[in-house]
Amino acid sequence: MEAAQIHQQHSRRWIILAFLGLAQLMVVLDATIVNVALPSMQLSLGFSNVDRQWLITAYSLAFGSLLFLGGRLSDVLGRKTTMQLGLIGFAFASALGGAAQSFSMLVAARAIQGAFGAILAPAALAMLTTTFTDPEERGKAFGIYGSIAGAGAAIGLLLGGILTQYLDWRWCLYVNLIFAGVALVGTQALLVRERGTASGGLDLVSTSLISGGLFAIVYGLSSAATTATNDATSGMTVTLTSVFGTATTIGWLVVGVALVGLFVFRQTRIERPMLPMDVVLDRARGGSFLSILIAAASMFATFFFLTFYLQKVHGYSPVRTGLAFLPMVVVLSATAATASTKLLPKIGPRPLTTTGMALGAGAMLIFTQLTVTSSYTTHVLPGLLVAGMAMGLVFATSMNTATARVRPEYAGSASASVNVTQQVGGSIGTALLSTVAIAASIAFLPKGFILTSTPTAAQAALYKAGQVDGYTTAFWWAAGMFAIGALIAGFVLPSGRPQTAAAEPEPETKLAVAV
Repeated sequence: MEAAQIHQQHSRRWIILAFLGLAQLMVVLDATIVNVALPSMQLSLGFSNVDRQWLITAYSLAFGSLLFLGGRLSDVLGRKTTMQLGLIGFAFASALGGAAQSFSMLVAARAIQGAFGAILAPAALAMLTTTFTDPEERGKAFGIYGSIAGAGAAIGLLLGGILTQYLDWRWCLYVNLIFAGVALVGTQALLVRERGTASGGLDLVSTSLISGGLFAIVYGLSSAATTATNDATSGMTVTLTSVFGTATTIGWLVVGVALVGLFVFRQTRIERPMLPMDVVLDRARGGSFLSILIAAASMFATFFFLTFYLQKVHGYSPVRTGLAFLPMVVVLSATAATASTKLLPKIGPRPLTTTGMALGAGAMLIFTQLTVTSSYTTHVLPGLLVAGMAMGLVFATSMNTATARVRPEYAGSASASVNVTQQVGGSIGTALLSTVAIAASIAFLPKGFILTSTPTAAQAALYKAGQVDGYTTAFWWAAGMFAIGALIAGFVLPSGRPQTAAAEPEPETKLAVAV
């Protein structure tokens, strides 16, 4: 870009942030907006309980496996061009899904949504990274952006509930046409169309390796969750060994890890790597990627199991369920803004991320005390408030740190890495914690227990107690994952203010244990 164009875009940076945030919100909330609409979708299109999880998995598979391709596209084609391509494609896929007349058409639309979301998300974050260069302003911008990323899932639950309850489930998809249209107009008017900064093209070999590897890992974990569901439905005993030890799951995971390993090996050998290892292995960035991965996997329990707890145990409507999460969103936004603007420039990422992980563990421990008769005010709300503080500290701090000091030609790849760790972390949480919850619920109920279509009061009460036992067991596991995350953040992330670090880390500082 010419100097005049750079100045023009910089002068509009806060308005640009609003449209970048809108695009990010659309991508994040679409991972959860259909959750509360699933029963209505199932009734309308007539698909089975076993099949319905593919409406979530199709999105996450495409999104997670193509993120590095999306990040590389923004470096090669330019961020404005790539972002607008993602917006147009996402809107098309949403219109296709909203008009779906069959289950297969809806699943295909969700997969296309995920693919274009993978193009859109890294471009938006890369644009934010290169637009805000002043450390203080960058902190404010990432505080806002981080709160959107953290709160988007909860907003998706609320919006999905409102649209499903008062309009129709199809509007959970059609609403993206409004989001995408506004963002497209804003980006066209405000952003300067620059040339791609990366040399060497797309590197289709590296793209195929990393996309195939991430696809295999996410699919393998999804097959584990499917195995648990099928075994539970057929009355078989469900254990972690029986589910994660299946040949299908192990095979996909082995293939995935091997392909990712080949990708890493190739990046260390070629002259112009898609993702230089310095971007990942720098201690601050590497620690931030790990923190996002663990927090995303652990925090899955909050949205998924609390949604089922409130709706299935306490009979909340979709709208009331979404409203129940609003206090957490408020606390998350305030914490993210404070962490990025006031605290991170002064004390650095280590104490903030470690504290956030510890608070996350505390929130999960609060949720482990839930029973069938627990009230929202005394048992759910306190945990949500603590969880909001945890997510605000971890996500805003880690997203800022993970994309700091990255050369412009690799901003898209670094941004893709942030989204990859968040998406893969959520997939791990989905598979692992769902399996844990199912196994615990089955172990709680008497052998041979069957919930009839017209259960007695005693049967219904016992079934609810079994479900809650599964939820609380999953919360115990999530607490342990957060505790591990606190240890990792405390030992890996560097101490001190971030601006005192060198522009690029020396080899001996990479992922060294903090002292």
